[in-house]
Amino acid sequence: MIKICVIDGQGGGIGATIIKKLRGKFGESLDIIALGTNAIATSQMLKAKSNRGASGENAIVQTVKQVDLIIGPIGIVMANSMMGEVTPKMAEAVTSSPAKKILLPLSQENVEIVGTAAIPLPHLIDELIEKYLNGF
Repeated sequence: MIKICVIDGQGGGIGATIIKKLRGKFGESLDIIALGTNAIATSQMLKAKSNRGASGENAIVQTVKQVDLIIGPIGIVMANSMMGEVTPKMAEAVTSSPAKKILLPLSQENVEIVGTAAIPLPHLIDELIEKYLNGF
């Protein structure tokens, strides 16, 4: 079974939406681990039916080493993003993980990503599933 790690912060709404759509498409065939930068984000992703979840820096640093795929907003690879919730150690762990990373071009930071269109989150997640996860 493939292990997917969904990482989110703040209110966990992005991660929860990703998990709901993954469950809708793949059911229980995926092992989905919710990693929140805080307990509220983790709680929301657990309600969305992840298999398990954990919060905080150490949980993220340790877990991303053990998964096959990491999904989240692009801020998870930027130190001090998400209003400072993504620590430098978290960002380094995500980028250094051997897992494949699928990042959504959503940013609350002062960062613009050239070549992306302003697409609503549900459409981005549909594209993520159809384009990158259809082979699972």
